[in-house]
Amino acid sequence: MFHRPDLPTADLAWLNSSEKGFASLGEAFATPTEPTPLPAAHWVGCNDALRGALGLPTDLWEQQEALELFSGNRLTANQPIYASVYSGHQFGQWAGQLGDGRALNLGAIHTPEGLQEFQLKGAGPTPYSRRGDGRAVLRSSIREFLASEAMHGLGIPTTRALCVTGSPAHVRREEIETAAVVTRVAPSFVRFGHFEHFASNGQIEELRALADHVVTAHFPELQEKQGADRYVALLHEVTQLTAALMAQWQAVGFCHGVMNTDNMSVIGLTLDYGPFQYLDGFDANHICNHSDHQGRYAYARQPQIAYWNLFCLGQALMPLIEEQAPALAALESYKQSFPEAMDQRMRDKLGLTGAHEGDRALAEALLQALQKDHVDYTVFWRRLSVAVRESAQSAQAFEPVRDLFMHREVFDAWCIRYLDRLGPANRQSTGDAMLRTNPKYILRNHLGELAIRQAKTGNFAMVQDLWQVLHAPFDEHPTYEAWAGLAPEWASSIEISCSS
Repeated sequence: MFHRPDLPTADLAWLNSSEKGFASLGEAFATPTEPTPLPAAHWVGCNDALRGALGLPTDLWEQQEALELFSGNRLTANQPIYASVYSGHQFGQWAGQLGDGRALNLGAIHTPEGLQEFQLKGAGPTPYSRRGDGRAVLRSSIREFLASEAMHGLGIPTTRALCVTGSPAHVRREEIETAAVVTRVAPSFVRFGHFEHFASNGQIEELRALADHVVTAHFPELQEKQGADRYVALLHEVTQLTAALMAQWQAVGFCHGVMNTDNMSVIGLTLDYGPFQYLDGFDANHICNHSDHQGRYAYARQPQIAYWNLFCLGQALMPLIEEQAPALAALESYKQSFPEAMDQRMRDKLGLTGAHEGDRALAEALLQALQKDHVDYTVFWRRLSVAVRESAQSAQAFEPVRDLFMHREVFDAWCIRYLDRLGPANRQSTGDAMLRTNPKYILRNHLGELAIRQAKTGNFAMVQDLWQVLHAPFDEHPTYEAWAGLAPEWASSIEISCSS
């Protein structure tokens, strides 16, 4: 065990219901590791909506012991804190053993949302930190706190951040920054890379135990299946969840930035917020991670990369499946599921009911028009929604949409096709439905940057205000109207990398 002396135990009643969860698999999976205390810890951001959903005390943010627990300054009483081991492919290359290099797991807690795993990100080195310090910085911690809640608000499966704690302690990255810890919550943090680790090391019984744990905990309907059939069914379920997740990412213009296999969740969650970005001007080839020199994880390539990653998972499961044909059939289902999910997402965004033969071509023509003029992706969809709602009363309803285009004749031609497909639908109700599908607010890079700049001065007000808006991104929030506008020119100069 990585032991740091003199850490007291947190005496918190809600922790008494905790259990091992993933750690019940044993020390081949979970290595007991104590956190490194965070000096002079203080609250940076608190997710009170998640606190309530988890059934945690209403005075949680007033509890000094909670602050210390979520900063890595106290231990849990029921079971040891641990780091898990996994391996994976990074940027398409086998990277070998990786593991929780700066994440420590507190165990699982029974909540109204079901059994939830709690994890500290940035609480010091682990056996898997390699040459890293195990810390996270304030900048990246705020980004994850805001981004995960933004995804939740958008209805996209994700890990969530309960809180961020900060410290004046220095951390060296590309420059000297201050340390922070994010408390993340999810039903599971199991990654494709967990399976790759045990398969690559020939640990077949551990691989089987891991697969059975995932089935029991997250796919109980598969427990009745026996032998290879169970693991084929598991691969199929993960494939379906991943296809659905990719369609959701693409529909809102989300770029993950580092889709390595060790950053892929087996239960279809968005996992590990590093160099992510939501599109400003639409560019299918946008690369949000300035460390991604080859553009492997560009926006348009994400669905293809997910498919590649699923094949890595399938390969890892082959010792349990044995026959290639059923594994391939499970994986090949992605080729149908993703396009179908994407088509439905685009129909929802366009306010179209039913499935017509020309719908995909209509959506593709729109994306080409957006690409041609780099039209702001989120602003376009929101204005289109308003235009549809108001078009029954105003012949000029589409002018604000048209104004987004330099090549207005291209939009005009597309709009004729669109309105013909929309048909005699009730424009008011259709527009209202579109406004519930197309968000007004996303976490634009420049908004996150402004919140981070304020936070570095000790002012966390914008962090909490931005969280409040992103928690309900379809609402109007008139006080924060400026945050729904076009990104300023300086936003394009913001560079985000894997460094955090």
